[in-house]
Parts: sequence; structure tokens; C-alpha cells
Amino acid sequence: MKKKTGIAQPIIRKIDDNQSALNYFEKLSLAGEKDKVQEIIASFPIVYLHNWKDTDDYEVYIGESNNVLARTRQHYDVGIKDEKSWQRKMLDSSASLYIIGHEHFNKSMTLDIENRLMHYLVSVPRVRKVHNLRGNPQNKYYPVEELDTIFSTIWRELGKDNRDLFPSESFIKDSAVFKASPLHKLTAEQIEARDVIIDRVRNALQNEQTGQIIFIEGEAGTGKTVLNSSTFYELFCQTKENENQEIRCSLIVNHEEQITVYEQIASKLGLTDQFGEVVYKPTRFINTHSPENPIDVAFIDEAHLLWTQGKQSYRGDNQLQDILERAKVTVVMFDENQILTTEQVWESELLEEYRKQAKETQNYLMLKKQLRMHADQKTLDWIDAFTKDRIIQKIPKHSANYEIRIFDSPEDLDLEIQRKASSVQKTLSRIIATYDWDYNSQVRQTGRLMKYWEVTIGQWHKPWNRELEHELGNKEKRAIRNLAWAEQPQTIGEVGSTFTIQGFDLSYAGVILGPSVKYREGRIVFDPEESCNVKAVRNRTLSDGSKKKYGEILLQHEVRVLMTRGVSGLYIYACDEALRKALHEAAR
Repeated sequence: MKKKTGIAQPIIRKIDDNQSALNYFEKLSLAGEKDKVQEIIASFPIVYLHNWKDTDDYEVYIGESNNVLARTRQHYDVGIKDEKSWQRKMLDSSASLYIIGHEHFNKSMTLDIENRLMHYLVSVPRVRKVHNLRGNPQNKYYPVEELDTIFSTIWRELGKDNRDLFPSESFIKDSAVFKASPLHKLTAEQIEARDVIIDRVRNALQNEQTGQIIFIEGEAGTGKTVLNSSTFYELFCQTKENENQEIRCSLIVNHEEQITVYEQIASKLGLTDQFGEVVYKPTRFINTHSPENPIDVAFIDEAHLLWTQGKQSYRGDNQLQDILERAKVTVVMFDENQILTTEQVWESELLEEYRKQAKETQNYLMLKKQLRMHADQKTLDWIDAFTKDRIIQKIPKHSANYEIRIFDSPEDLDLEIQRKASSVQKTLSRIIATYDWDYNSQVRQTGRLMKYWEVTIGQWHKPWNRELEHELGNKEKRAIRNLAWAEQPQTIGEVGSTFTIQGFDLSYAGVILGPSVKYREGRIVFDPEESCNVKAVRNRTLSDGSKKKYGEILLQHEVRVLMTRGVSGLYIYACDEALRKALHEAAR
């Protein structure tokens, strides 16, 4: 076998997925292999992948076995007997089977390879469904240090055969579905939190308790979304494994982009087929459920986006309270620093009451480990000082995996972000900006001098997010229908806002700090008078009937959301001359 970086190449064989093809492979094809290959396929743990097309998209099943030939025949037997099984769908289609082996495969590594294949394939746009239940990620084993290299080689080899089913790893890792998937290998902190949540849920249901709240707080990038989706999916898997212990769960998020991601995950993993609608926006959940018949568990991602006053179709006073009344247990993922609009503002006494309620029942958890940004602690501290303390410290240098750069013009910033986005590993690099320029996604006025609602600085201008999709043809619109804003190829020509980027990652974030962000007398100032974000700067009517402005703190939150999007780097252009000068001095 050929060697690559000291590790043997994987063995990958593809055959038609039916009994006669398997018999031929076993008797003739396998007999013609070298002794070592025969031994690995026949006796070593093997990963296998069934795949077939349903209309134009794929359905897949990934497994691992110590006897792949016998295990495959078991699948065929199930398909013959059960006409509703995925195995029958596979047998009725022109399916293919990939058999994947390696001389270093052991039980633990094949389980990890199986889990990662599931994670990747759920994230592939052309995959409609993954029929496995859940993965079983492993901890330490020998040789776990070879896992990444072996898996990447396997994925590349599979991609040579079918690029639609196995696109590049960088493409997969950039997808919003991948980042929110419940199939991530959790950190120790996340595993501990997930186990606590499941334990508390089961205890509450066994004791017939209602109105319970589990409150998880964490800054941007601490893994709240993955923890939420993983725990949500784990309870569904446990229900599927034990029909006598059905747990009714819903996942709720008040974010248009994120709800699309969750709906895709629920569909691809078969949750909607088995349980019907499980992903909701808050108002729809409240309107379609009643306190008289509460579900078991409501998971709320980005709970800081819930409304605390009536708006549009929601006529209540507090969406969280209404959800609590419609679920026996409510799991809340919350970051106070990401509240962006007046209808999301929490009066401190009310928010503290929910925290207190969770703490009194030992249902309060805090996530601390930064997982999004590949930045060292000094760099994280610099961003915290800017976005929380409103001060500019010396910008740290020599961070191996993260870069902060200050630009003199929006043109230079734009060119550098486009250069980054042209790299295969950094395609998810975009320009994002504070909401300091007019934008209306619904109304298109006639007689306007400019074709789009735009961010304009001097001679430089660029359309706001969602403007360029109006120019796309029907085929192009279909291609981007389920993609988050930053994943859509035309958005390299746009400027994103907090309303499209909150909750998502970028490789490099090119942040334009508009006129609302100033530097005066040694401190950063957030000026509501310069903002076009009406939702942030308008008055908020409090519970006692008084009105209060929250513009400065909400604009501060807006800047924090923008400046914590980049995984590998933060590039900044400031419109305010004094701020730009202070940032340059801090970078020297």
C-alpha cells in the first residue's frame, strides 16, 4: 500500500447495492484482492455507506461493523420484509454501497469515522435524509491522533467518485447546517451541561412538575447552539429507542435565518417524518399550543431574541413566560450581550427573577469556553474591552490563529475581504456593518437615483444584504433557497447586518463601524442619533407605563455581535476619523 505522511491509505470499494452484486464482490472481486486487503475487509472493523437517490437528492445510511458482508445482508433481509423501512427504499432504487477499511481501524475509530460521515453528510445540500439514529463519538483511544488525517483522505477519495455527495471539506465546514448540527463531538463542558439538562428533564417529568426552567448563559461563540441542538436531538433519539417513554419536544428560535437551518436539520434526520412539526418561531409555537396541554420540553435557542412586549401577530406581554406556560420544562440559551431591539429588552428585575428561579432548582448553567474564534485570550480581552468597556487597548500582535487589522478606507477593506473569500479555505469572508444607512427590504421606491439600498461611504458603495438576490434568476434562487446569507455566493457583493449574521460564523469578518460609533475623550461613544436602526433607538414602554431609551446599550450590543463573527480574523474600518486614528495607534 502507498504511504502518505506515514499513514497507510484507506481501502475504498464501491459496488452496486444489491444481493447479487454483494455475492459477486465476496466471491470474485474480494478473492482477487491482495491478502492484506482481503484480511482488512473480511476481518477488520469496517465503515460502510449505503446511498441512493430520491428524485434528484440523495438518501444515505452510514454504519460500521466487524463483518460488513453479513451486516449488509441483514439490511437486505429487513428491506425484503418491511416495505416501510429505509432498506426497502434502498432496494427499490439504484443504490450504491461504499465499503471503507483501513489497517488502523479499530472499534473506536470506526465509530468516530461513522459519526463524522453522518455529520458531514447531513450538511451536504444534495443529501435529503440521513437514516441513522445518532452517532457515538468516542473519547481517547489509540490511534486517535490519526483520525483527522485518515478521515480527510477518505473524504477526498470519495469526492473523486461523486462530488455532489462528497463536496470539499471546506465547503462542508462553512455551511450553517454543519455548524448547528447535533452531531458535533461535544466538549467536556458541553457534555456535562447536556447530561445535567437531560437529568433535570427526566426528573421533572417523572415527578410531574410543570413550569420548570433550565437557564444556560454564555457569550457569543461558547457553543450554546450546538449544545441546544445536541440535547434536543438526544431526547428524540431516546424516544425513538424506547417508545414507552415518549418525550414531546419543540425547538424554538426567533431568527429567520436560524429557523431555516433547524428545519433542514430536523428534516434530514427524519424528525419531521416521525414527529411532525418540531421547529417553531415563538409566536407560532404560542399560538398553536395551549397551557392546558403542555409539551414536555421546549428548547429555546437565542432566547435573548424573544420579545418582552407585544408586536405584530404576537399580542402577549412576554414570549418566554408564554412558552413556560406551554411546556413542562423550558431550556433557555441566553446571552444578554446580544439583545438588539427594544422589544427584546428585559427589565432587570424580570430577567433576574428567571435566573433566580433556575438557580433555586440548580437549573442554572454557564458556558465559558470560547469555541468560535481561534483567538488567544489577549485578543479576546481586546474585543471585550472595545465592545463592553468602551475603551481601546493596545491590539495584541503575533496571534498564531487570529488576525486583527485596521484599514484606512472601505475600498481597501472590501478588496482584502474579497481576496480572502477567493481562497478555498476562507470563502465565508464577508463585509458586515452597523445599521447606519437607510434600508427597507420590503418597499422599493420608484425614482430613486440608486438601484439598491446601499452602504455609502464617499465614492464607495455596496448593497445591503438581500438586495442582490432580486437580480437572480429562478434557478439561482432555488440554488440558494436553504442557504444562510453568508453562504450565498452573490453576498460577497453585499454588506451584511446583525439581522442576517447574528448566530452565524464568518472566516474573516470585515466590520464597518458607521457614524454611530465614535471616539471622544478617550472612550468609545455609541450615538443613537447617527443610527438608522429604528428598532434599537426608539423608546421602550416599561411595565410601569414609563418610557425609556436603550439606544446606546443596544448599539453597543450590535457592535459586539459584528465583532465576534470572525473565526480567523477581524478587519475594521471606522467612519469616525478620531476612532480610526485611535485604532491605528492601538495597532502600532
